[in-house]
Amino acid sequence: MDDEGRGTGPCPHGPRAPLPDTGTARPLPYEGVWRFTAPAVDASVPQARHAVRDLLLRQGVPVAEEVVQGLLLIVSELVTNAVRHAAVLSPTLAVEVAVGAEWVRVCVEDSHPYRPTALETDHGRTGGRGLLLVREITTEAGGACDVAHTAGGGKVIWAALPLTPLLPPPAPSR
Repeated sequence: MDDEGRGTGPCPHGPRAPLPDTGTARPLPYEGVWRFTAPAVDASVPQARHAVRDLLLRQGVPVAEEVVQGLLLIVSELVTNAVRHAAVLSPTLAVEVAVGAEWVRVCVEDSHPYRPTALETDHGRTGGRGLLLVREITTEAGGACDVAHTAGGGKVIWAALPLTPLLPPPAPSR
């Protein structure tokens, strides 16, 4: 899962491989991977959101504000899901932020073995739409998201967004 925040794409692709030697190319000052753990309790949701926002600011990541807002909503949804659905088997969760030259990826990992599914929207329910929302935000931004099993039997849910939002389509000419 850890690719040092570098690479051409936002997604982890199997076991960690050494970074290619690009000669003189060096990582940008804001590139890297940061990970923190938190108890699987309600108070961890705003704490995770604030920690991610503070990290992006502290590292000077050149990310558009609309991308930050989408990313923070994704973090809130993923941590909330871990607290609500995995806490019984996973009293601790982990949040990882990886920043590359052109993208930012957040991952939320827990020890619960069941892979979540994004259910169809039920307009009569007030909850249960978190993963649909994560998928929609990610797709709209031009990013990617997925769920993977961990070596320890748990799961990691990740979403990666480009640092710069997609340009809106041009207005029709008259």
